[in-house]
Amino acid sequence: MLPWDRIWPGAAAAAVGIIAILLAGGGIELAVAVGVLWLASLFLVQPNEVQDRPFHDPDAIDQGTMDSLIEPLTTPLMLVENMRVTRANQAARETLGGHIVGQDARVALRHPEAIALLQDSESGSVQIQGLVRPRSVWEVIKRPYNGRYTVVELVNRSSEADLSRAHTDFVANASHELRTPLASIIGYVETLADPEDEPPKKQRGKFLDTVLSEANRMQALVEDLMSLSRVEANKHERPATPLDLNSLVERAARDGAGPKRVDRLVFQFARPFTVLGDSQQLEQVVRNLVDNALKYGSPGEPVTVALAPTAREGVLLTIEDRGPGIAPEHIPHLTRRFYRTDPGRSRAGGGTGLGLAIVKHIVERHLGRLEIDSVLGRGTKVAIRMPELVVDEVE
Repeated sequence: MLPWDRIWPGAAAAAVGIIAILLAGGGIELAVAVGVLWLASLFLVQPNEVQDRPFHDPDAIDQGTMDSLIEPLTTPLMLVENMRVTRANQAARETLGGHIVGQDARVALRHPEAIALLQDSESGSVQIQGLVRPRSVWEVIKRPYNGRYTVVELVNRSSEADLSRAHTDFVANASHELRTPLASIIGYVETLADPEDEPPKKQRGKFLDTVLSEANRMQALVEDLMSLSRVEANKHERPATPLDLNSLVERAARDGAGPKRVDRLVFQFARPFTVLGDSQQLEQVVRNLVDNALKYGSPGEPVTVALAPTAREGVLLTIEDRGPGIAPEHIPHLTRRFYRTDPGRSRAGGGTGLGLAIVKHIVERHLGRLEIDSVLGRGTKVAIRMPELVVDEVE
């Protein structure tokens, strides 16, 4: 039904028309017929309500809704319209810079493979290097929408690439470390087994000693590899056993020194300390560090093993030697797998190059921090900071 504000103007016009016909002598029947026809026409003509409504594009995306959806996401997302970035969430702005909003998407990504992906009309993804940093690896994922919009997602694959690279390097280094003693063993065994060129008895003894030494070296390397694997497997499990750190450190230090070097140890314990830890792993740390200090420190010089409190309710374990020290350029790399400051000396002493890498992982599992300080000509100090377990916490 038509509203009254649309009926009365037509009714008034009909009345005026009827009066005009009567005054002109047209007759009452004609006047009434014209009036009825006029009024009926008001109900036949409907207003165009569609034209009165605002235009709505079904393909349009409400920008306020879009912002509220993508802004809190931690994955960088961009909304591209006609190759121009119209929206970018906070993660995308932090990754590529706030200037990308309103910029050509091809300029924002600055990579030939990413540009080729944007220009393709189909969905797809591409992995590119150097988007943020030279060694960074990102996956660019493109999803077109209605031929007008494109959602671009950036996924950081740098950690996966670094892990894969580290795994490859580790396998290559481990293979090299095993191949060297194995080649030596095979060479000497082939010489000993050759009936036509059998070496003298004295020389045979030297060959056998070398074979035994290289076999022991391989065994030590395999044991360290297995130890490192075990430590990495449970590095996220926090140890929960209360340990008397003083007795553990003294026992492990004496084991690491052995009967021939134990008299070079000097113990300095400020007071009793208790920590939450894995006894086997902490003993391994102390044995490894004490053995290194005695092996690479000056012969006959003492090695100090100390326990002291820290300012923030922690305990500081230090193992200090008095030796030639380590050059500053080597310090940042000492905990890398198979890293050696003097490869020849390390191998001659039976080192595998994995000891400090194992120490680092064990310390991190115990929520500790490993610090190495060395001065050429004065010696090296290795410090481990760990949280102390207060006696009230045990009770």
